[in-house]
Amino acid sequence: MHAFDVLGDPVRRRILELLADGELASGEVTAVIREEFGISQPGVSQHLRVLRENGFTTVRADGARRLYAVDPTPLQEIDGWLDRYRRFWRQPLDALSTEIARGKRQKHQPPIQ
Repeated sequence: MHAFDVLGDPVRRRILELLADGELASGEVTAVIREEFGISQPGVSQHLRVLRENGFTTVRADGARRLYAVDPTPLQEIDGWLDRYRRFWRQPLDALSTEIARGKRQKHQPPIQ
């Protein structure tokens, strides 16, 4: 499965968002996803499996619990792919940054009398 196919699903993106803050037990992930998306536990497990099998997450056993974490490797590959397109938004963002800095300087200058 292609990385964008994996990330094209909002449930899988949300799972990665949850895991971006740190390792979570599968039960914790399931509780949030069930609440937000109304998906059954087996459905959440399927999404976790897709993420794991495609390299987006790692899982380790901690007693009876399964702890999931983000594996950054596929995300780095996506970042590399996106690199060739950054030129489309880098210049407008740089210009915005310049305008914000200019506004801050003008705000802090004493008024001319």
